[in-house]
Parts: sequence; C-alpha cells; structure tokens
Amino acid sequence: MTDRIPLVIDTDTAADDCFALMIGLTDPRADLRAITMVAGNVGFEQQVENAFLTLEVVGRRGEVPVHLGARQPLEREWASASDVHGDGVGGQQREGSEQAADEPAPDALVRLAREHAGALTVIAIGPLTNIALAVQHDPGFAANVAELVIMGGSINARGNITAAAEYNIYVDPEAAQIVLDAGFASVRFVTWDPLSLRDVVFDQARIDSIRSLGTRRSDFFVTANQQTFEFDVAVGVGGSIHCDSLSVLVALEPALVLEERGYFVAVETQGELTRGATVFDWRAVAPPANATAIEAIDRERFVEYMMRMLAEG
Repeated sequence: MTDRIPLVIDTDTAADDCFALMIGLTDPRADLRAITMVAGNVGFEQQVENAFLTLEVVGRRGEVPVHLGARQPLEREWASASDVHGDGVGGQQREGSEQAADEPAPDALVRLAREHAGALTVIAIGPLTNIALAVQHDPGFAANVAELVIMGGSINARGNITAAAEYNIYVDPEAAQIVLDAGFASVRFVTWDPLSLRDVVFDQARIDSIRSLGTRRSDFFVTANQQTFEFDVAVGVGGSIHCDSLSVLVALEPALVLEERGYFVAVETQGELTRGATVFDWRAVAPPANATAIEAIDRERFVEYMMRMLAEG
C-alpha cells in the first residue's frame, strides 16, 4: 500500500460532518492526525460531543486528538444552523468521557503543518475561522500545507443560508478571504451549487438502503441524518446532501473527480444582500487562479464507497 496521507479535518460536527469524520477515521489511505473544532452548525459543546461520539461509533475512541478552536467568527456574531441539523446526531450520546486536547486548534494546525511540511492535507468542512487564525499565527503555515480542501461556496452564487451565500462562507466571510489570500499551494473547493446539489444527494430510497444494512455505522448514519434529511426535503432538495463526506473522499481518491477548473475566487464581505457570496471569476481575462473548483464527480463511485463504508462495522 502507498504511504498514508496525513490529514486534519476541521469541522463543526453535525450530520454529514460526522460521516466525513467516519471516512477519515476508517479509510486505510488516511492518517488522521487531528480533528479541529470550529464554531458552526450547532452549539460548540454539542459539536465536540458529536466528534467524540463519531470516534466511538467507528471504534477509534481515544485514538485521535480533538482540538478546540474558535467559538466565534473573527468579526461577526455566530450564525447557527441548528434549524437544519437539530443537535446534529439525532439525540445520540457517547459512552466515554474523553476530553479535548489542551492545545488550541489553530496551534495544532500550525504544528502539524510544520511536522508534515509539504505533505499535510487540511480538509475544512465548517467555517474557515481556524484556518484563518493559523494563517495569522504563522506566516509559513500556508506554504507547509500540501492541499487545502474547502467545503463551501457556490460557483453560481446560489446560497443555502441566504439567496447568495453558502453557510460555511457566510458565517465567517472575513476568514474565508484571509485563507484565499494566504497563498496555499493547492486550494480545492467542493461547492454547494452546482456540484453538491447535483451529485451527492441521498433520496429516500438511498436512505432506506442504508437503513437495511443494519450495522452500528448505518444505524448511526440514519439517526444522525434524519433531521437534516427532513429539512432538505422540505425546502425542495429531494434528500440529504453529503458534501462534507465528498470533501474528505476527494482528498483520498483522486479518480473520483471527473472535472475541475481553476478560478480566481474572492468572497464578498461588505454587501448587505451578498455577504459571504463566493465570486468564481469565469472570465477569460480573470486574474490568475487561486483555487480549483471540482465541477463533476463519479457519483456512482461515491455512493458505492459510502455504502461499503457504512456496511462495515
């Protein structure tokens, strides 16, 4: 087997974030060095509980450190998504009493990037506050990271928290712009629209097939996912959306990506109606690309992977 990929997953653990962690914790190609927590989907302490619960579900309790990061955006008030996710796990609770690591998340990111300089992949599936703080703490941080995968934004300015903005970028747009300006060697976006809305929606039939697996992992998935699924169906999506899971998997399985394109990307931080909107400059005369957007994936391969992962254990 080739060398495992050193990873950090920066997360606001609820529903699909949990399933993304499951991939990072169980895929033999992944060497998950840390889980870093950022203010996002649900209350901060609940997010931490959800991360520890996920470790238990996959039998990795006590094996991967959980580091506490920013409890608020850099300049804004925190915006919850608990109306979408509830507590993020459908009321499930962990059995253990492990505690978070003493080292703050931004410091852990800086340290791990130095220890694995040129090799570390950071997967950011929540607001980008911790990543921005790491950039501010260490001017060399961005250069030490091999790849930064961001779940966030939309190529076509379609939002999921406002008309124009996707949640992760909306919560801390200033942090997102700091990250884009930092000079990472490789920034890859898994966007909300069109990619996620088209390629990673699990409808009722798919959820039923997951339920029928009857494993600890599949039972956890169905219960944790239920409120998110119901919300997404109610707003016309047609099923739950698994873009966080996709973000981890594209870092591990390059063949999953069928199309991607470089863009110059900027974030709107001033607009009243467009706060947090991501501008992917499509023009032929655009500034040089500072990121890549994944534009199509092998959906069948993604679904097969998720089903196989949930069937184990």
